[in-house]
Amino acid sequence: MKLRIHIVTAMLALACIATFWLSTAISELFASHATIASVKMGVLYGMALLIPCMATAGATGASLGKGWRLPQVARKSKRMKLIAANGLLILLPSAVFLALRAQAGQFDTGFYAVQLLELVAGATNIALLALNMRDGMQLRQRRLARAA
Repeated sequence: MKLRIHIVTAMLALACIATFWLSTAISELFASHATIASVKMGVLYGMALLIPCMATAGATGASLGKGWRLPQVARKSKRMKLIAANGLLILLPSAVFLALRAQAGQFDTGFYAVQLLELVAGATNIALLALNMRDGMQLRQRRLARAA
């Protein structure tokens, strides 16, 4: 059961971040300021789903990996620390800042500088989560092979 919770919450977290990133990029390239403001508020509200998913995926992953001395487990743990720091120190504050600025119609240099930072940090988390997914699938295959 713990493995299923881990997989579902990790996939939801990755889907949230990818959705936020794509929505932001598409709205910035092709949409009006009103649409951008709506997307920025949607991203901020989406944190209510993303944060619990990330916390649950991290906690269940740490529990599942406890006692394993494999390089994949160590890499996943190290990446999760980077993902969490990136999320809490860059992505969450950026989401709040950008939503507030967009709602106020302040699409200035500061807005776009933070927007660029958010896109880079988001792409970084997508890449790190994808690498964790790859290592998780390798661990799953190892576990299945040992059980056979």
